[in-house]
Amino acid sequence: MMLRPATPADADAALAIWRSAVDATHGFLAPEDRAAIEAEVAAFLPEAPMVLACTEDGTPCGFLIRDGAKVEALFVAAESHGRGVGSALLRHAREAAGEPLEVDANLQADNALPFYLAHGFIETGRSERDAQGRPYPLVHLRQGA
Repeated sequence: MMLRPATPADADAALAIWRSAVDATHGFLAPEDRAAIEAEVAAFLPEAPMVLACTEDGTPCGFLIRDGAKVEALFVAAESHGRGVGSALLRHAREAAGEPLEVDANLQADNALPFYLAHGFIETGRSERDAQGRPYPLVHLRQGA
């Protein structure tokens, strides 16, 4: 696996990764919310400061978007879950940020909280709604020093 900065040309591949990951882990989303979120993601991805994880043959399989020490998005294609892609992206983000990372994990995505806790994150708070005010609870986490 290799990591590289994404370009606007990678937006379609990143959106396919997002769809795959969300289909596998976010079954709790109401269909209208999923559609609205996908439209937001599709509009944002072409210019996002994204790191792309690719298989040895160059196929994109995961991505991470970071703003300083804040992980804004981390998605891995369903077929690549459990293969170290998310871990590699987190390590890269931590090194690039130079400080412990922060992330908001969706409480209803049953793989998110265990993943971050296994990577040394600790819970710092909770919100009953996501950043857009939708009824999807978040767990706020910060990586241990």
